[in-house]
Amino acid sequence: MEVMKVLHMNKGDGETSYANNSAVQGKIITTAKPVIEEAILGVLCETFPESIGIADLGCSSGPNSLLVISEIIDIIHAKCRNLGRPSPEFRVSLNDLPGNDFNSIFDSLPAFFKKQKQEKGIGFGRCYISGVAGSFYDRLFPIKSLHFVHSSSSLHWLSQVPPALESNATPAALNKGKIYISKSSPQCVLDAYSLQFQNNFLIFLKSRAAEMVAGGRIVLSLMGRRSIDPTTEESCYQWELLAQALMSLVTERLIEEEKLDSFNAPYYAPCPEELKMAIQKEGSFIIDRLGHFEIDWDGGVEELTNTTLLPLSRGQRVAKTVRAVVESMFELHFGKAMMDLLFARYAEMVDDYLSKNRAKYINLVISIIKKDN
Repeated sequence: MEVMKVLHMNKGDGETSYANNSAVQGKIITTAKPVIEEAILGVLCETFPESIGIADLGCSSGPNSLLVISEIIDIIHAKCRNLGRPSPEFRVSLNDLPGNDFNSIFDSLPAFFKKQKQEKGIGFGRCYISGVAGSFYDRLFPIKSLHFVHSSSSLHWLSQVPPALESNATPAALNKGKIYISKSSPQCVLDAYSLQFQNNFLIFLKSRAAEMVAGGRIVLSLMGRRSIDPTTEESCYQWELLAQALMSLVTERLIEEEKLDSFNAPYYAPCPEELKMAIQKEGSFIIDRLGHFEIDWDGGVEELTNTTLLPLSRGQRVAKTVRAVVESMFELHFGKAMMDLLFARYAEMVDDYLSKNRAKYINLVISIIKKDN
């Protein structure tokens, strides 16, 4: 699977779009806001640049795309107002993979700029927003051009499926009947995923180290786990249920078993120790804060369907959220015709699971500072 070409959130503003099914990701951004504010104020304690470089990596599309940028601008503008000085010039870069719906973001910019000027008045500095298409597992920006980098709900995506799990790398499926790490996965599958994450995260850190000024800050929030054991339900059970939904279609001969066995998600939910190990190994950053918080699978928000105005079940809300994120990959591998049935089946299984279990995503949040060297 060529992740860079395939992975993107569902485009547009339809019923299955990411724009209409990203409440969980929005809640994650909002919950992490105190860490973002602390980091931004930390940058301003080190230096007060006339022009400040900001990047949001994995910006996606929809209402969340400009949410964090709006919050960052609010924090900086409020600090400037308290100090009686004009706001700096904002250089904002929104990054995602080339398949992202950048056009919808650009369409929303006139309203965004108008709102900022109305709220902040004459003292508001110039704001330049650009889209940067490419993988954050590589260099994206000029050397020492960034003061603050943010990424939310993105770094758990890997640059590729671990090579050892690709169907052409081994004659037999190593993770048979599964699409991610599970209790039944052999140790070699766990090791392959962990190694791929470590390699990716090291490249991410090395790339950002070149692009950031000394004293610059990075705040990352991503799906993770508290335990060192990657097979815990809190880190992988949403994938287990999706594999069960696919297996039910295999049983009904709607999907070939080989199709299921050859699919492995380019995803990894790390533990805090794995983040620490990579940061210490790369050596360019100091850990300022590392913590976690819980988020309900459905975001804990009651939503209504656009057509019937009847409340969705929790399982349906979870399925719509997951579908908006992973459908591009699943459609390519299993076929467009299976998508409605697959996610309807998944919704039923999630409803059954949530009726008996307390299910929360674990979201890791880390704030790091660029060293002087």
